[in-house]
Parts: sequence; structure tokens; C-alpha cells
Amino acid sequence: MPDIFSDNMVLQQQSDARIWGWCTPGASVVVNPGWSEVSYSATAGKDGRWDVAVATPEASYTPWTVTVSGDASEIRLENVLVGEVWLCSGQSNMEMPLNGFWCQPVENAGKAIAYAGRYPGVRVATVERKGEYEPQARAAGKWLESKPENAGGFSAVAYFFARSLNDILGVPVGVINCSLGGSRVEGWMPKWKLDEYPDCDVEKEKATPDSVLHLWERINIMYNAMLNPIKGYTVKGFLWNQGEANVGAHLQYPQRLADMVKIWRDEWNQGQLPFYYVEIPAWSYGNPDGSIAALLREAQHKAADMIPNSGFVSTTDLIYPYEIDDIHGSKKEEIGERLAFMASGRTYGVRGMPDGYPCYKSVELSGNRAVIHLDNITNGLTPNGELEGFEVAGADRKFYPAKARELRYCRAIEVSSDDVADIKAVRYCFRNFSIGRVHNLVGLPLVPFRTDDWAE
Repeated sequence: MPDIFSDNMVLQQQSDARIWGWCTPGASVVVNPGWSEVSYSATAGKDGRWDVAVATPEASYTPWTVTVSGDASEIRLENVLVGEVWLCSGQSNMEMPLNGFWCQPVENAGKAIAYAGRYPGVRVATVERKGEYEPQARAAGKWLESKPENAGGFSAVAYFFARSLNDILGVPVGVINCSLGGSRVEGWMPKWKLDEYPDCDVEKEKATPDSVLHLWERINIMYNAMLNPIKGYTVKGFLWNQGEANVGAHLQYPQRLADMVKIWRDEWNQGQLPFYYVEIPAWSYGNPDGSIAALLREAQHKAADMIPNSGFVSTTDLIYPYEIDDIHGSKKEEIGERLAFMASGRTYGVRGMPDGYPCYKSVELSGNRAVIHLDNITNGLTPNGELEGFEVAGADRKFYPAKARELRYCRAIEVSSDDVADIKAVRYCFRNFSIGRVHNLVGLPLVPFRTDDWAE
């Protein structure tokens, strides 16, 4: 059986959870789940693969044994839990473990690792980093329990998500970390789709030496080597933390992300599985005052309108000033929590969850003054007084810092500038590196925006 079926795994509750493996072609296989007297049988095809769908009960912390027998052998999968399962993918900010990267720590990681044993219902499977130009059937990556000896290697975002969701729902949570640093969205798509894009040439890349094009720069290969082997493992939804590698390709990104999501949903065949993703972080991107990364964030926001049953968490506030040259920000705990808040509210129907971000609605322009109307600020903004991060421009399209203050009780912000007599455009945190300082009263940041559509 593939590694994704191992001791300590989590199966999706109240589902027909898929289980598969290989044996002698034509041989019979029987799967016996410990929670039921019902057996599930299958006959291996010509390629030796067999596949069954096992009905799972409600979530619980009861450890079960799943026995797979046939073809003169038996496999016993021990300490199996039934709960909620999520697939977590993307690039390095999803891959980054609690142990951190070289000279790049995860905030509160030591405490998270030390107390990991308090979350026996949290399990993590990490798919081996790998790339291939042909679809693969197997990938290394067994399930591990949440305990100090294992936790340091867990994806920080995925672990904090699982821990938070476990706290909120009170059921076991399993996360599959299938991510690779530096990977583009095109790396997680099949060749047949990439062949439709005029700027993608898989065969040309395949012939390019590794010294010219590194693993993480290539397309299609993560899909083949990492995603394809676990494709169809029954999950509740997808989490995505990626986009930095596509900075500069903001015009194509929304449609390509939507294409990827549709392909994944079709291949999992579980309907419109939720897809929640993370806004790319503030970083210099070679030019702190530039806006090329802001355009990619804007593309991410547009994708949310194109992808049914999706949503993004904003992260502009989750950065320290000294991380201007560090693309791996340390505040992973808050990102995982915000993803868990979104999943709890939108997927599991937990009422009252804080998952609605303040966002731009409309603008009124009047000389050197502009009024920005917002959504999702029912009870106002914080901090009070002057708000930071706003810029305005006139017809010359040259932006200047603006003074901004909340217009209480009308869900709006007034901006003004002595440098611009006739404001034509307003922007907020629309820079590669700009730290969001404006929040609603439950601590969710104002989503970066611009009122113009000027070409960059």
C-alpha cells in the first residue's frame, strides 16, 4: 500500500473513504475496518491496483485497526483515527517546518513543539519533496502523531491549522503536507492542461539541464511526483499557501489558480471541496517600494471571486519591520489559526467565527479629500486616530503618503493629502513591503486595495 495509508493515519469521518494498493493482478483483497463488521472486497486489475471505498463513522478519539488481507499476505494499520482531513499544498511558506529554515525561525515554535503531546488527535503526513515528468504511483510520507519528537518537522502552517481546528471542533484532525519551496502554480498541474498555455512548454523544460533550471522552477513535476500518488485520498478540503513564485505573472494567475482548483476537485471527485488560501507575504521582492507583489495579491483576491467555495486569509499585518528581506515570516501560528477560523465558519458552520476581512467597497473623490467605504467593519476599526498605509495620487499618477482617519458609524475612512490637490486614486498597503496597521475589532486586517486600474 502507498505510504499515505499507514499507522496513525486519519480517515475522513462520515464518508466513503478511499483505500487502495497493489497486489497480483486478479487477486482478491478484503479490507476490515475495526469500527464495523462490514468487510469491503476488491479484485486487482491488470495493473495490480485495487481500490475500495470504506464507510467511516462519526469522529472519535478511539484508535482503530484496519486490516487489509489477500494475495497471501496481511497488512495491519494500527492507531487509526476517524476525524477531519485536509490537504495542505503550495511552496515554502507552507513547507516551512516548526523547526524553521536556516536562520529563519517560526515564532512560538519551541512552545508548540514542547506541548505537541497535548494534541494526540492531531496527525501529520508529509509527502517527500520530489519532481518527475511522468505521473508516479507512490510517494514517501507516512502519518506521524503530534508529539515533541515529531512536531519539529511538521509544516508550521498546517500544524497550527490542525491544532486550532482540533480545539474548535473537538475532533481528530489530520493534515497532509504536500508542498515544495519555490514551486509555481503550474508545478501542481497536469501536462494536458499546461499544454493549453502558450508560455508553458513541458517538453522543453524536460530537456533543460538541472544546472539551468532547478527543481522548484519547473512545471508539472510536483503534480506528477507528489500530488498524483495521493490523489483521491478522501479529504474535507484544500489549503494553499503559494504565489511568491508567480510574482510578475499576475495577469495569468487568477485563471490558472482557478484551473488548478477545478482539476483537483474533478480528480478527487468529492464535489466542490473548499479551497482556502493565504495572501502572499510582505517582502522586498527586490524593491520594497515596488508594487509587483501587490499586483499578485490583487490577483489572489480576484481568484476568490472566480473559484466557488473558496476564500483567502489576509496576512499583511503578520510581519515584522526587520523581516523586509525575509520571505519566510515567523508568524505562522496566526496564519494557521485564521485558516482554521475560515474553515470552521464556512465549512463546518460554526456561527460567529471571525473570518470576514475588512475590504474595499467604493470611493468618493472630492478635491484633496477622498472617502473610502468598506465592508465587514460592523463595529468599526482599530486603532483609533490616524491610520497608516494610505497613499493618494492625482492625474499624474504619482503617489504620496496620505493622512487617514476613521469616519465612525459610517463604515468609511477619509484620506487627504496636502501634496495632491485633486485626488484621482487611493491605495492601501499596495507595495511589495507594507505592514498593515488597520484592523477590525476582532483583529482581522484591512485587505490591501487600490481604487485605480492603472497599468503597472
